[in-house]
Amino acid sequence: MKLLRSATLTVADLDAAIARYRDFLDYAVVHEGEMSADLAAFLHAPKSQGARYCVMQPASGVEIYLRLVEQPPVEGYAPLTSYGWAAIEVCVQDVLAAYERIKPSPFEVIGPPREIDGLPAIYPMQIKGPDGEIVYLTQIRDDLPAYDLPRATASIDRLFILVVGCSDMHASLKWFDETLNFETGRVMEIEYHMLADAYGTPRNEMHTIATGIHGRDVFLELDQYPPAATARPKHAGMLDPGAALGSFLHPDFDQLRGWVSEPSARAEAPYNGKRAGVLQGPDGLLVEVIEL
Repeated sequence: MKLLRSATLTVADLDAAIARYRDFLDYAVVHEGEMSADLAAFLHAPKSQGARYCVMQPASGVEIYLRLVEQPPVEGYAPLTSYGWAAIEVCVQDVLAAYERIKPSPFEVIGPPREIDGLPAIYPMQIKGPDGEIVYLTQIRDDLPAYDLPRATASIDRLFILVVGCSDMHASLKWFDETLNFETGRVMEIEYHMLADAYGTPRNEMHTIATGIHGRDVFLELDQYPPAATARPKHAGMLDPGAALGSFLHPDFDQLRGWVSEPSARAEAPYNGKRAGVLQGPDGLLVEVIEL
């Protein structure tokens, strides 16, 4: 059972964002429109009413989506330095080929392909888009002992992990467990060059990260952010800049409590006719949950 459904990113120019995700990551638009008052309120972004947005799907056709919402840039926003949704991770067939493909693109390579000590199953790289969105491109070489990882069936394929920057990683893990029954997977200390670069600290400094799982399905990475991290700056009444929202399917939807946006059915992707509601976690994290 795979529970990750979509990620929502904010962009300054929707047409430019569509072009770069289409031309360099092979995503295609499956829905496009203007945000209704109802949807804007549901996403806790009432001032985004009328904003242009789209939903995109990977070349493999799997029903795991990216939703791009157009809104003005936020002064003072710097990726990876504030709490909340931090990045998305997409699986690729060959990370070295993806690296060569990305070089002439509007994306900036902020982490070239690098093997991670203690995690031989994955071979990642990281890029940053013009709107400050962070995307990991990861080649999956093998399953991990405790859970399964997806294999790309297109050169660049599905979203498979969302990354959260936490003020208190263990409190966030507890919230996901108690609220959504997402369990804590592996907790580890790694050299995290991208985070070190964001905070200007030594690259050999160790950072604590953990995974969130359901059975053998792993779909969350939670990073303990350094003391210098802050709350995310944002436009009042709009979505957070960068990665704004994570959306998950849930097998026990009717048992969930604590909605900040009550469930309702919606026709378009990523809902596809299912009911969805919104919860709010630590650090103001907005979590959209869709019935399975």
